[in-house]
Amino acid sequence: MSARIQCISPVDGSLYVDRPVATPSEIDAALARARAAQKAWRRVPVGERARLVGGLVEAMKAMGNRIGEELAWQMGRPIRYGQGELRGVEERTNYMVGIAEEALAPVLPKDVRPGFERYVTRDPLGIVFTIAPWNYPYLTTVNSVVPALIAGNAVILKHAAQTLLVGDRFQEAFDRIGLPAGLFQHLVLSHEQTIGIIAGGHVNHVAFTGSVPAGRAIERACAGTFTTCGLELGGKDPAYVMADANLPFAVENLVDGAFFNSGQCCCGIERIYVHESLYDGFVQGFVDLTAKYVLGSPLSADTTLGPMARTNLADVVRRQTAEAIAAGATAHLDPAAFPENRDGSPYLAPQVLTGVGHAMSVMTEESFGPVVGIMKVKDDAEAIGLMNDSPYGLTASIWTEDVAAAKRVGEEVETGTVYMNRCDYLDPGLVWTGVKDTGHGAALSAIGYDALTRPKSYHLRLTTN
Repeated sequence: MSARIQCISPVDGSLYVDRPVATPSEIDAALARARAAQKAWRRVPVGERARLVGGLVEAMKAMGNRIGEELAWQMGRPIRYGQGELRGVEERTNYMVGIAEEALAPVLPKDVRPGFERYVTRDPLGIVFTIAPWNYPYLTTVNSVVPALIAGNAVILKHAAQTLLVGDRFQEAFDRIGLPAGLFQHLVLSHEQTIGIIAGGHVNHVAFTGSVPAGRAIERACAGTFTTCGLELGGKDPAYVMADANLPFAVENLVDGAFFNSGQCCCGIERIYVHESLYDGFVQGFVDLTAKYVLGSPLSADTTLGPMARTNLADVVRRQTAEAIAAGATAHLDPAAFPENRDGSPYLAPQVLTGVGHAMSVMTEESFGPVVGIMKVKDDAEAIGLMNDSPYGLTASIWTEDVAAAKRVGEEVETGTVYMNRCDYLDPGLVWTGVKDTGHGAALSAIGYDALTRPKSYHLRLTTN
């Protein structure tokens, strides 16, 4: 019997999607189609490529109702938020379309040399292999797929088992807008097949979002093949609430930043440091607002907090929370107040912890779930030290009314993005990147196009008769 990829729904534990993995001959054929399609596609003018790929937005929006329901069944996001990702798909796609011709235009040296024509082009890499996660399955896919295609590459998409149907929807959308056959292909692959494609040197670039161990495995597979890779890996994103912060605004936005999508956000807030002058009021407001979440089936319109994608992921959060409480932390929410909260299931109540410290895993290891620890700090130096006390560095948010202070603190924080008075958002006009174990590479913005192309220099000397 051939291997299969299955999605077990967090809604009720039922088998929601069941697919056979691609056969070796199907993989070889897909790669051959991609190489052939890319040779023709790269010769299409950038503006035409961008216009065609930009049609993805309307094609996806036309499937909006179906997408919202499928996400609820596949990974547990409440159906009331189900189509929210499509707004991000639209924003990011339209931005990358809008800057394409300028970002991919030839670069001319500033010095003009009579008798010579000199310039640098941005040539496509060839085949881009996107390996996408389940937590924001449309947005994380768009980050690489759209600019890769616009830059003249072919794309092979391997989507997470939990969200296989997302890959189908991308295939359906690109087929609907008339993208050349073979240029974009969604394949159902095992982990072993995925590594084999990379290690065999069959693709030119890998765009991966996922865990640190998986990122290391991909780097090892790339070794010796000269295949480039962009890796967005783990995170433990901090927030610092300064003494002059707008307290109600900070509370409202940080609760959402911590618990939206059941805390399963790449740049979600996992730890908060609050200046001692605001600490008590912040904690009280944070707990009161968190208590208003409604945990339940994502298919219900009343639900604001759905189940986590899998029980084993919820168990990680349960373990971290229990360890913190055993070490002296205070849990401010009674799980019994959330009737759907059940041990041994992906349904997990939100939790707010104080009395925490960096000897606890909940403050240092990625949680990726609905728990957050809050610590009191006396000044900027203490906050910066704690924010940097992490193996990760994706985003950090600073809550203050003083722009200069935010810049000053931000310069000292080891992170890919610094926010002031917002969090859990990706601006397509700014590069998406990380430091330390969060990985390396760049997505979106003009810099994102650089990661999906290679420079090629032209030095043309003119001769006279």
